[in-house]
Amino acid sequence: MVKFARSNGFSVTNAPANRLLVHINGTVAQINKAFHMVMTTYRHPTENRNFYSPDREPSLDLSVTVTHIAGLNNFSFPRPKFKRAPANFRRNSTGSGPSGAYLGGDMRAAYYGGTALTGSGQTVGLLEFDGYDMSDVTASFAGQRNSVPIQNELLDGASAGSDGDDGEQVLDIVQAASMAPGLSQIRVYIAPSTSQIGVGDVDIFNDMATENIAKQLSCSWGWNPDDTAQLDPIFEELAAQGQTLFVASGDAGAYTGSNSTDNSYPAESVYVVAVGGTDLATNGAGGPWQSETAWLDSSGGPADDGFSIPSWQVGVANSSNQASTTIRNVPDVAAEANTDNYLCDQGSCTGDYGGTSFAAPRWAGFLALVNQQAVPGGKSTLGFINPAIYSIGKGASYDSAFHDITSGSNNKYSAGPGYDLVTGWGSPNGTGLINALAP
Repeated sequence: MVKFARSNGFSVTNAPANRLLVHINGTVAQINKAFHMVMTTYRHPTENRNFYSPDREPSLDLSVTVTHIAGLNNFSFPRPKFKRAPANFRRNSTGSGPSGAYLGGDMRAAYYGGTALTGSGQTVGLLEFDGYDMSDVTASFAGQRNSVPIQNELLDGASAGSDGDDGEQVLDIVQAASMAPGLSQIRVYIAPSTSQIGVGDVDIFNDMATENIAKQLSCSWGWNPDDTAQLDPIFEELAAQGQTLFVASGDAGAYTGSNSTDNSYPAESVYVVAVGGTDLATNGAGGPWQSETAWLDSSGGPADDGFSIPSWQVGVANSSNQASTTIRNVPDVAAEANTDNYLCDQGSCTGDYGGTSFAAPRWAGFLALVNQQAVPGGKSTLGFINPAIYSIGKGASYDSAFHDITSGSNNKYSAGPGYDLVTGWGSPNGTGLINALAP
């Protein structure tokens, strides 16, 4: 591929060590000629803008198989999965933040409740589009101390600073660090906010894989890709290396069957742990878990893009939980996502933020506690944990490992005993789940 690119006038800018990608730059004329197509602009069907795209599928005079050519259109942009409370929202949380809003430390108290495990020796990796202001990170802890080093990994010419909105990036860092305050580091993989789908996302995930430093990864963004299979080789590499990727399921209720509407990818991939949302109540500020219901906006349902049901969901999906018996079902697990969380975004701090964006990095931080316990026992890090999660869900230790969410709905699917399409198997039940995953 490198030889082909150079022979057609392209410059080769990068060839990652795992040999899955080749980055090339060229003019529109070079692209049209090499790929036997014509780059054209079109009116976007659902957004008030134009987008560029080839007039046909690209083809190459090349004997080597090329899985996908990315960067040829800007039809879809990545969207963060967090939101503000509606105007009539009444906070019922009992958090440690201003006006009772939840802080990250409240989540550690509710979902772990201990002190022995801190994530020591583990690293969490975060996928982000655009940078952030460190002052927002510090302020979002609202007096709770952070001692986790934060390391930025800049890709595709990205900047570490924010270009106008850093809420997603900030909350991801704060939630992961709060759940696992003894992490060796949080690695923030940053691509530009203007990243084309198939470029920025691919480069970040591939960098996570080739570095193989962070064993627990989190993505709180969604998008509509050209090819829902193009990331599969990278996701499989992550799993093979003992890396688990958590992805927020979304904040728009039940899936509609259209990824163009839901931006349900990559949460719907069979190679990730999809994280839904709940409405959590604790027993006082910084207190233990008390109760939990399904969050109304928690996205879930059969995968929009029709991924085949994975083996670990067979037998779990049935008519009682309305899950598909042929298509991958989302989510797998859940955590607090109601709009009663404290966050600072571009210097403005309030306690009315929520979304499954908060839930995914919390799970990544929680897995760091699990891996901390697993590694000294002579085990490797757990890697892709969905098969283990579903095995626990079907086993005798389920009630001690998970908080089973049995009430609430996302306006189409209802939470109920065991697995459901709003909260999956539920939220982590402290040392019960840790011991089930890493005895």
